[in-house]
Amino acid sequence: MMYNLLLVGLGGAIGSIARYLGQRWLTILYGPSFPWGTFAVNAAGCLLIGIFWGISFKSFNENEHWKLFLMTGLCGGFTTFSAFTLEGIGLLKENKPGLFFLYVAASVLTGLLATWLGMKITR
Repeated sequence: MMYNLLLVGLGGAIGSIARYLGQRWLTILYGPSFPWGTFAVNAAGCLLIGIFWGISFKSFNENEHWKLFLMTGLCGGFTTFSAFTLEGIGLLKENKPGLFFLYVAASVLTGLLATWLGMKITR
């Protein structure tokens, strides 16, 4: 059990650092008017978890340790649903309901599509 916790924690730490760097870079690149960093990180995280899921049934279906490290840890630390909801509420508080609905719909649809695509890539 302790080994599993360490795998999840290490993956989560790596994913969290990658999320921070990705969000900062996109905010610097495109500015703060739309939460591009969170949007891109969530889409990329959904793609990655789809890829990892697809790979897990081909090459390491016996090794739960890789699933814990990559899917639970890395992707769990990398994706930012809580930041997504906070930034969505921020758009509403800024009286930008159109941008809010666009952000929510695009994030959910892109996440679903990216996860599906990740699974298809690995088939």
